[in-house]
Amino acid sequence: MTDPGTETEASTSNERKYVVPVRSVKSVNDMALWEKSTAYYDIIGFINAISQAIQGKKLTIKVDPSPITDNLLQIFDELNKMVDETPPLEQPQRFGNRAYRDWFEKMKTESPKLLKKALPAEFHPALIEVSAYFVESFGNATRIDYGTGHELAFIMFLCALYKIHALSESDNLYTGLKIFNAYLVFVRRLQICYRMEPAGSHGVWSLDDYQYVPFIWGSAQLAVNAPFEPHHFLEPDVIDRYKNEYYFIGCIDYILQVKTGSFAEHSNQLWSISSVDSWVKINSGLVKKYQKELLAKFPMIQHVLFGSILEFKKIAPGTILPTARLGMLPPRRAPGQHLTPSAPQPTTAPPAP
Repeated sequence: MTDPGTETEASTSNERKYVVPVRSVKSVNDMALWEKSTAYYDIIGFINAISQAIQGKKLTIKVDPSPITDNLLQIFDELNKMVDETPPLEQPQRFGNRAYRDWFEKMKTESPKLLKKALPAEFHPALIEVSAYFVESFGNATRIDYGTGHELAFIMFLCALYKIHALSESDNLYTGLKIFNAYLVFVRRLQICYRMEPAGSHGVWSLDDYQYVPFIWGSAQLAVNAPFEPHHFLEPDVIDRYKNEYYFIGCIDYILQVKTGSFAEHSNQLWSISSVDSWVKINSGLVKKYQKELLAKFPMIQHVLFGSILEFKKIAPGTILPTARLGMLPPRRAPGQHLTPSAPQPTTAPPAP
């Protein structure tokens, strides 16, 4: 097979024609179609499905991997070795160590082989698309920056694996607690090692300079049987005790490591969240904010890649939504026990206006 990192011709498998993913949101006018696209619903459905799977579950619990999820986790061992072999250069700049560009080229060159090794041969034709999302997940080599758009690329990488049935619903817990955590730990290493600039940061008005999804999934973990109330999450003893068990607290701990000064000043949005009275409300609000402040912003979505797996195609009226095609349901809504989805997810597309 041609190297999927450089292939330009379409590939076919199981009657699906795989193509090189391309940017399709080229103007603000394209945003309306994006928000009605199958890719949009796939992403929201995937985030909600993982939220449901990890409710009440700690990062430290034992989860048996499937062969593919175990292989995916081992990819991060290889990526870490590449960092070990590419130390930062001595340079005067505060941000953007140029050694990152060397690491990125190694990662880009090796990623097809890593993914081929991780996935059975039947899924190799899909790598022309899947590998594109993987490469986009670790930052931008030109700007030496990383942000929520790169995090979204990794979410799309995982979502694409579900769409081609390399992963299934039985993998949700491992995907949410183990694979994504390995990704989060690794990109934090990149940020610190190569002093990566935050990409598209909104400063104190955003949750975090680099990440967003771990706050959604972290509040989902805490929505059931949380060992502390939201107003305690900034207390030092809570952070020290739970930083390795819940995404949300791990994120707070990381922010405190990389930022100085008053938390209320450098992380005002998170400071405000501490006044919300339940983790269920926090989770619902974070998903709404993600849809409104990130997925609805042209400067971010203009960089998103679309292909035959995650399609820039409007859902036909009356058809089953992509969330159902993923074989996963939105979070359950049993009072006091389960999350409420950010917005009702219909089972069919709305009628044409």
